[in-house]
Amino acid sequence: MNADTEPQPPPLPAALLAPWPVIVVITCGWVVAALLAFTVDGLHDWRPITVAGLGVGVLGTSIFLWQRHSARRGHRGAQRGLN
Repeated sequence: MNADTEPQPPPLPAALLAPWPVIVVITCGWVVAALLAFTVDGLHDWRPITVAGLGVGVLGTSIFLWQRHSARRGHRGAQRGLN
């Protein structure tokens, strides 16, 4: 090994680079929380929080999909490395 080159970390496994499992699990959690908030009387205070959480999730997923679409089409301002 050359003293001038820094060691490079190994690439991450493909399972850790996939965004969809994370998106699905978190969305399911928010849906379950919203269902509980609207069906259990003791959790009625959670309703605005769960609706806001679902809204933020939809917004974030939409931005991710938009950026990924732009990156795949080769737009200059798009983020790189989105699969």
